[in-house]
Amino acid sequence: MQPIPISEFKRRLPDQLSLLRTLVEMESPTTDKPALDAVGRFVAEQMAQRGAKVSAYPQARAGDHWLGTWEPSAASGDADRLAGSEKKGAILLLTHLDTVYPTGTLARMPCYEEDGRLYGPGVLDMKSGVAIALIALETLRAVGRQAPRPVRLLCTSDEETGSYSSRELIEGLAREHELVLCLEPGLPDGALKTWRKGIGDFRLEASGRSAHAGNIPQEGVNAILEMAFQLQRLAALADDGAGTTMNVGRIEGGTRTNVVPDACVARLEFRVLDRAEQERVQSALDRLTPILEGAQVRLEGGWNRPPMPRTPGMIAAFERAKGIAAGLGLELKEGGTGGGSDANFVAPLGVPVIDGLGAVGKGAHSEREHILLASLPKRTALLAALLTEW
Repeated sequence: MQPIPISEFKRRLPDQLSLLRTLVEMESPTTDKPALDAVGRFVAEQMAQRGAKVSAYPQARAGDHWLGTWEPSAASGDADRLAGSEKKGAILLLTHLDTVYPTGTLARMPCYEEDGRLYGPGVLDMKSGVAIALIALETLRAVGRQAPRPVRLLCTSDEETGSYSSRELIEGLAREHELVLCLEPGLPDGALKTWRKGIGDFRLEASGRSAHAGNIPQEGVNAILEMAFQLQRLAALADDGAGTTMNVGRIEGGTRTNVVPDACVARLEFRVLDRAEQERVQSALDRLTPILEGAQVRLEGGWNRPPMPRTPGMIAAFERAKGIAAGLGLELKEGGTGGGSDANFVAPLGVPVIDGLGAVGKGAHSEREHILLASLPKRTALLAALLTEW
């Protein structure tokens, strides 16, 4: 059976844009639980209106997480195959509701349309992904082409700050599904993401001994100097050939120029392409020792997201998606990024995952954030086809 043509989704574009504008104009920074819960309840209502059974996962500090489940009906012709095994063949859609923009950003960065683009805070990353999922599922239901397997749409609230409250939920659900589709934005040229780097966030503290820098400097141990030596060591762990990067994002220490500083703190991150590089970097971190006599160093933190390498399994999933896209007249490309997503958590589980299925655009996390309107019908048609043809 042929997938639903893109023209059907072009016809539904005005409704999709109305939904997307509403989502964008409901500001939802990760740190604002009331705002996140408001947009979460709205999306839960949208899922229910489109035939989903909705479950809430309340959180004490983060925004609540929401899961919508669409079960195949007898009319789909595949319900018997799934009888007695609710999990068999199920597909999980990953989205997040939080953005990096503080409440009030709309006052200086409104949602507006110009030159075939829709601008606004979070429109690309990733409220357009939520709108794509909802309209794809709505359309399948409206034209009698429901997916022949359970489909679940997970909307989390803390992806932008590391998915600390949602990671366990994501991994647990992913293990129960045959396929995971992540609605993060595509690459600027529309390519899907078949690899992502793993991310390690760390806090390094150097301790020394304060002293008068003029009268008795020899009695002091300079914590800032110790930190400088340590950061040189850590910077040397970067490896362009292996794709490993190191960045010092913040450093604090000292009081006055005439005081030998006794404390210095740096915040840094590593990004790695594969598990071997992660282990190499971690091994070096575990062996950190002071360089200056009398100094001490302490490292805190860890790996927030594991690497999502371009494995044979990742390639096979992409090639299968590429074949389904060809039935719509779309040519899929692949690429990767140093940025992380919730797909990073799925990759080590051995569950096929396809990432970057969201809208195409540029400027994520900036005042230039926008999507290309022409990408919405194509991406929505592609998601619908994956749900029915996989």
